[in-house]
Amino acid sequence: MRRIFALFLTLLILWAVLAQVNHALTEFRVYLFAGALFVSFTALTQPLRFGLATSIMGGMICDANSPVPFGTHVLLFIVAHVTVFHIRDRVPRDDNIAAVVLALFTNFALFLVFSFTQIHGSPSPASIWPRLLMDLFCSQILIAFITPWFFALQARALEFAGPERGETA
Repeated sequence: MRRIFALFLTLLILWAVLAQVNHALTEFRVYLFAGALFVSFTALTQPLRFGLATSIMGGMICDANSPVPFGTHVLLFIVAHVTVFHIRDRVPRDDNIAAVVLALFTNFALFLVFSFTQIHGSPSPASIWPRLLMDLFCSQILIAFITPWFFALQARALEFAGPERGETA
């Protein structure tokens, strides 16, 4: 339980930082989406139960402040987590470049699926795509730069939390 709580706190920090950055970028009409960071580390390094619980809590954080039906982020994060979890044996987990590439692909997929599920509420969906592509481009740059830092933060939080009861160090 301590490990889940430690990872949840890192996701809460990520959410707060992203909220502040997105608030600062509103005058430029840019929105940064970093959904992959809520899923990738736990899917790569944790057992399915612990990682899925953390991804679900991260989805709830994102849903709580978004103008989408509650559960949208949770559902997308569950699908992304399970997908990454099942391909993690093919990805070198200790390689930062591989982790960044995986996070970029995961973020790309989450962004597109999220956009397609939410675009129906727009009065003119075709006119939104240039802005969405710009948001995706900026989000991918953000992911490329902060993934190593955020993965290190999560790894350090796990070290701080220590092993679970009954687990060897």
